[in-house]
Amino acid sequence: MQVVQANLEFREIVRGIMEELGKPNFGDNFPIANLDLQGIRRRVAILFRKMMDLFDKMLNERMELRRMNDYISIDDFLDILLQLSHQGNSEKLDRNLIKHLILVDSVVGAIETTTSTLEWAMAELLQNPKVLQEARGELKQIIGEGNLVEESNITCLPYLQAIVKETMRLHPSFPLLLPKKAEADIEIHSFVIPKGTQLLINAWAIGRDPKFWEVPDLFRPERFIRSEMDVKGRDFGLIPFGGGRRICPGLPLAIRMLHLMLGGLIHSFDWKLENNITPESLDMKDKYGLFLQKAQPLRIIPISN
Repeated sequence: MQVVQANLEFREIVRGIMEELGKPNFGDNFPIANLDLQGIRRRVAILFRKMMDLFDKMLNERMELRRMNDYISIDDFLDILLQLSHQGNSEKLDRNLIKHLILVDSVVGAIETTTSTLEWAMAELLQNPKVLQEARGELKQIIGEGNLVEESNITCLPYLQAIVKETMRLHPSFPLLLPKKAEADIEIHSFVIPKGTQLLINAWAIGRDPKFWEVPDLFRPERFIRSEMDVKGRDFGLIPFGGGRRICPGLPLAIRMLHLMLGGLIHSFDWKLENNITPESLDMKDKYGLFLQKAQPLRIIPISN
């Protein structure tokens, strides 16, 4: 029960941080004055302290277990990091580095964005039963009933891949990507961007541009069937991970995990919405923040098939 409570507390902290960081801050217009008139920085600092307290508790519990003579390493991410931190080499990881640079980056930057995309994908599938049925048919034909989806199967599942791409087109985890800075004056279509300007790329708007996409607001994975377009930064109509040298380093892991998790969920179970909600009445509004969340979290019930 304590683990469940800690998980819920952690998710609320992360959602709070992302929501605060995504708010327009009036003080940013006067960087020299260092203003925090809306209290955004103060609230983010409080939330980060709560997160660090949770990480401290988790580290203390694991380190106590590791001191026991009968401790058997489970070789998870945290165990490996603690093992490296005790090797005593010149690149030793200290406690603060594990917390700030690794746990925060990996957990917040990777896990939360991946789970958010997975939630959107499941919501879209439940709102579009024909797409869900098509995906199940492909999985049944390629994987077979009773078998688990494996990474080696992904390349043989083009419709599942199309669903993931379509979800990322409509619901990019970071709708404005991460801020960039112009390293020199540059002119684009007669518009001059001065050196040092902070730039935000609206991936959400690009993914819904009617000049580029046919019926852009419609969830239609078929648009990616027999298409060479991917999310790896080569096609600027679909850049949920950014592109170029600063592309998201977590892209390969996120792509693998999304296909495996989504494929496993729809292949192993039937699903129904909680409280007898119909697909037509499912709330698909998003919530403003640093990354794109559903305004109302998706609540679904698995049914053994």
